[in-house]
Amino acid sequence: MSSSLYQKEHMQHLSKLKDLAPDQLNAFSKFNEAVSKEGALTKKEKEIIAVAIAHVTECPYCIDSHTRKAKTEGASLEELVEAVFVVSGVEAGGAVTHSTNMQNAKDPEADDTLFTRSNLKRLGELGKQAPDGFKAYANFSATSMKAGKLTAKFKEIIAVAVAHATQCPYCIDVHTKNADKAGATNEELAEAVMVSSALLAGGAYAHMSNMIESYGE
Repeated sequence: MSSSLYQKEHMQHLSKLKDLAPDQLNAFSKFNEAVSKEGALTKKEKEIIAVAIAHVTECPYCIDSHTRKAKTEGASLEELVEAVFVVSGVEAGGAVTHSTNMQNAKDPEADDTLFTRSNLKRLGELGKQAPDGFKAYANFSATSMKAGKLTAKFKEIIAVAVAHATQCPYCIDVHTKNADKAGATNEELAEAVMVSSALLAGGAYAHMSNMIESYGE
């Protein structure tokens, strides 16, 4: 028995799901298939988004599987690295934008609603309180989103998918508006969100291999 919780061999346990939960497995497979097929976004674009979301969920099985699929669809390593840096930038932005709730928590006159667009007006307070860090964050965020091997438009589409995975309402709002300005269609954004949904489901699905391994020990 290996002391490592993550072994590719564990994935073999997933073959047991057809006996343990056949209906659920069938429904999951059809969901995954429908989401990954060509649509407003190409299969390559969807696999790049999948690799990005797999880094949000931090599922090594999903990272391995979708990196291989993305490569098969023609994605370069440079494109995948840029996509993951979008993840890093959006996750950093989630912490930064949520600092506005911290500011409100210390203000007895603040609105009772925790999430309002107007909260972002207080974002500058973090910049005043931690100027060096905030300036460096702003530069990193902008750099992670600039066009490179991936277009600025596609990076914003990825960012919208990531924001739904991290469940940051500020990030969803900001990046949806940015994606719209960059020319992303409603269909492209909707398909990106569905990829995010499938990857969140897939992370739980893949980790059942660990559960089955542990149960059998």
